[in-house]
Amino acid sequence: MKDRREFIIRKSMELYALNGYQNVSITDLQIALDMGRGTLYYYFKDQDELFLTCMETYFLTPKHRVLQSIPETVGIADMIEAMMRYLGTLEEALMSFDNKSINTSNVNGLMFSACSKFPSFSRRAKRLAIKEQDLWRKAILNDQRTGRARRGIDVEQIALIFAHVKNSYDSALGMGQMNFQLLRKTYTELHKLIKNE
Repeated sequence: MKDRREFIIRKSMELYALNGYQNVSITDLQIALDMGRGTLYYYFKDQDELFLTCMETYFLTPKHRVLQSIPETVGIADMIEAMMRYLGTLEEALMSFDNKSINTSNVNGLMFSACSKFPSFSRRAKRLAIKEQDLWRKAILNDQRTGRARRGIDVEQIALIFAHVKNSYDSALGMGQMNFQLLRKTYTELHKLIKNE
């Protein structure tokens, strides 16, 4: 039963990523999943619940888990590793799809749809974003206390920049697919700028 539910979530997410939430009907889902409407409704009460479950499974739950695992004493280097773990779950998910043309630009559009249509999802996503920024702030302050980061920097601004590194690629410049190695390099270079050397 659990495997069937997971299959529905994975295949549905793939279909949403390919076509956008607004362009996927129940009939499209039935065809992609090769199952009747009754079976689909056995697992999910409606398409909204299915879509929200997909979005929570692929975005909110992994981010929540990673952020919850970060101790209050975190430093910048450990925070970078934690965020790369979170991004690694996204990369693994993209690689698990049958259609290999799906990339991060596809799923970013889904985040916009979910936040626009479902206020409760938007609130949860916002809470996680605030938590992430707060952890970056703590990491910088912890590194300042231990002498690993320079003093006299604008901690709030640097925390904000760290929190937005993963959003910095620009699909208009042909970088629709998030380059995970480039993200690590960007985090590392930013870290070097504020290191106390």
